[in-house]
Amino acid sequence: MAYQYNNNPQAPPPQIDQQLYGWFKAVDSDGSGQLSANELQHALVNGDWSPFNIETVRLMVNMFDTDNSGTINFNEFSGLWKYIEEWKRCFQAFDVDQSGSINEGEMANAMRTFGFNVSPKFIHTLMQKFDRYATIKSTGKGDVSFDNFVQACVTMKTLTDSFRQFDNDQDGWIQINYEQFIDLVVRQRA
Repeated sequence: MAYQYNNNPQAPPPQIDQQLYGWFKAVDSDGSGQLSANELQHALVNGDWSPFNIETVRLMVNMFDTDNSGTINFNEFSGLWKYIEEWKRCFQAFDVDQSGSINEGEMANAMRTFGFNVSPKFIHTLMQKFDRYATIKSTGKGDVSFDNFVQACVTMKTLTDSFRQFDNDQDGWIQINYEQFIDLVVRQRA
């Protein structure tokens, strides 16, 4: 249920976290009562004060945008905020060296813990993909920030769920045609 702000646009809805509502209003730069991905990105920072990756922000907005408006209202934002807090605790548990980022060994541990049976070579590829400083020619810093860790984990789960739709006998092997493959990939980008 979306909240109505007609009577007093500055008054928070009843029985809500006042601090969270204050943050929501501060981030709602256009005063619409809805947060766009760009507005939300301005509010979210990593442990090193770098801004969240816009792709991660879009991914999260899409996950919590229950009315398919392309933005999130306060109710949706509340759910998103809880989700981020849960991921933050998860990230801190895997950040064993407390560096504020996830290194390759920590990522391998996270993937194993989440039940993803992948090779060290794939972990290296995953690290390169989600290391914000990596390029085609450079391996980057060799670590993954909080926002990119969330994006990597959500991507792994989404792709695994899609794979399992075709893995009827659960043996880790599938046979799909070209169109099924393209459909699978395109649906992941939506």
